[in-house]
Amino acid sequence: MASNQSLRDQYSPPSTQWLFVPPPSSNLNAPGSSISNISSTSSKWTTRPAPNSIFDLSPSLNVGEPSSVDVPLLFRSLVASALLQYSSTAMVMPLEVGKLLLQIQWVPKDAPTQEPEEEVEEEIETLSDTTNEEESYFVDPTAGPTKYPAPKLVDDKGYVIRTSVMEDGTRPEYIIPVGSAGGPWSMMKRMANFRGEGWLSLWKGLLTSCIHDVIFTNVQPLVDSTLHSLVVSSQGGFYKPPLLLPVASHVLTGILLSPLDLVRTRLIAQSSTQRYRTYTGPLNAFSEILANEGGLKGIYFHPHLLIPTVLETGLRSLIHVTLPAMIAPRLGLGPHVAADTHPIAWVFAEVVASCAGLLVTLPIETVRRRLQVQTRGTATPLRTCVETRPVPYNGVVDALWHILTEERSDLPIRGLRRKRAGEKEKREGEQEDQMKVEGGGNWLRYTGIGQLYRGLGMRLAVSAIVFLFASVGGGDDAEGGWAEL
Repeated sequence: MASNQSLRDQYSPPSTQWLFVPPPSSNLNAPGSSISNISSTSSKWTTRPAPNSIFDLSPSLNVGEPSSVDVPLLFRSLVASALLQYSSTAMVMPLEVGKLLLQIQWVPKDAPTQEPEEEVEEEIETLSDTTNEEESYFVDPTAGPTKYPAPKLVDDKGYVIRTSVMEDGTRPEYIIPVGSAGGPWSMMKRMANFRGEGWLSLWKGLLTSCIHDVIFTNVQPLVDSTLHSLVVSSQGGFYKPPLLLPVASHVLTGILLSPLDLVRTRLIAQSSTQRYRTYTGPLNAFSEILANEGGLKGIYFHPHLLIPTVLETGLRSLIHVTLPAMIAPRLGLGPHVAADTHPIAWVFAEVVASCAGLLVTLPIETVRRRLQVQTRGTATPLRTCVETRPVPYNGVVDALWHILTEERSDLPIRGLRRKRAGEKEKREGEQEDQMKVEGGGNWLRYTGIGQLYRGLGMRLAVSAIVFLFASVGGGDDAEGGWAEL
């Protein structure tokens, strides 16, 4: 009986020696290679193949290549990044322009109800054949109650004094009528159809906004890492940096870039009409502000500019850092929700915290925009394309108080249309009842709290869209932060 031939004697353990060079091709191609040779070569490492850069814009990852700077590749990368940032900013710029104009628009509470323009309808009267022309010829013109319009107030030079912002006759031609838009989208349409603005006005300040966003995105992490290195170097051993360091980095970066934000606000707010334009571009605006409003000290440390900047950037970053961790357990998401363990739940907590934080940050942002529009020093007042307060504010608290007490929030302002002469007497009682109901029921007519939250609906919609995209993408970019409008 023949015994079965065993393979145990032919087994040889693989080589434990690691080689980081490609194996010789002769050993692999030899026809008489033994099993031991094949097993020994299976543990050898080969060199990494040269990566294929996407669109030829990323640098090579091969460590064997010499570390030299490829200037054409670097230039193409910078151009592609700049075009991407510019196009993304241009997509949201019309909404930003509409929101900012609504924030700086002054709508006084005592403004009368605006009546829409109507076509004059003449009643056709049938003349009787028995009309006595001789009797009408001898009628005394002073016998009937003839009404004449009340004389308007004029100044020493004979110009009519503007007594209300709702008067079309005395309204400057470069100002959009007050109360004609109630949201960013309606303000966009109003600007596009306004004679002094047009469609191109929806992209005012685009270049300045793009530069501001690019610098902020690159400078803020640098400031944050610098602060962390200073804190860690001063503490010995293992030390967890405080959560207020990101807040401090946002505040410092916001103060550093506050002149760019000021120039952007002025460029958006000014009229696009050539004869009423104050600044011709970002450089001209920056030089004019430096020359007439106190130089670098005035543009950085004026209380009307510094305090709102610190409040807005500090509160916004503080809410983004602390509120999601505080609100997640109360939403039933669990006590240990984090971006790395529960990405979708963490994104949802960030969205809820962002929406809740808008109740605090939007009023501060509105006050900051209104104080930025005000000129200081020897600068001439800015001719804005919307109505602004004729008397300047004296600070953050003064602006909040006057917005709440002297403005109205029921935008857009609509009036009751006048009826025909034949229907006026028939529906006169119905109009009076309707005016009483509207005057007593619409509480926004008597408060300016809605003026502090212009653009709230747009922000909530953007937060919902961000959550949907993060949910579909699996929450991989949960720590990337938002780009709020």
